[in-house]
Amino acid sequence: MAKRKLQRFAEICTFENVYSNIRHDVPTLINHEEEDVEMQGKWAEHFKNTNPITLEVGCGRGEYSLALGKEHSNRNFIGIDLKGERIWRAATDARTANLDNLAFLRSRIEYIEHFFGQEEIDEIWITFPDPQLKKARKRLTSPRFLDLYRKILKKGGLVHLKTDSQELYEYTLEILAEQKLTPEYHSSDIYAQVLAYPELNHKTYYERLHMGKGKTITYIRFKL
Repeated sequence: MAKRKLQRFAEICTFENVYSNIRHDVPTLINHEEEDVEMQGKWAEHFKNTNPITLEVGCGRGEYSLALGKEHSNRNFIGIDLKGERIWRAATDARTANLDNLAFLRSRIEYIEHFFGQEEIDEIWITFPDPQLKKARKRLTSPRFLDLYRKILKKGGLVHLKTDSQELYEYTLEILAEQKLTPEYHSSDIYAQVLAYPELNHKTYYERLHMGKGKTITYIRFKL
């Protein structure tokens, strides 16, 4: 198992659709040629177009980015996650499907302001993150992270939270209320009725796992 992980970490460094933050204590990136690169404000150069960019935060195996990328060839998608094996899986699947509108970052999410320019991102998806029940500051919808999203998200850009955690769902609604932000839509059980948006029908590995345990799936859609 350890040998396979090392092989995959080495492969990631050769993928043209992956940028890696090797030193997790410093917000720097290297590309597939193992060169230090500055991507802030330059993602249009990677994609070779100026199409809107959606960022999937904590993308895991990248299922949401992959599904949306297949449906929307006129949009670009970037998934960010720290786990190398997850990024390997996501990037490999994107390469196999010839999805040139997908790219991935292996990095801490806390560094996103260093990797994206002001208003460079059009939309953010947060899909089944660790709810961090004991550490509110680490929750991906905490004020700390919302402030980071504001630095890179276009005015009027959407943020989506899809989670099985009722605690994170309720916490996020409370934070939005504190910041005087009104969700465009939210549901404590999206499958209890007709889906409000077609993109909610995509299911990640973790969503299927949670649903198999009888958990309900929640969703919040809001603007910052």
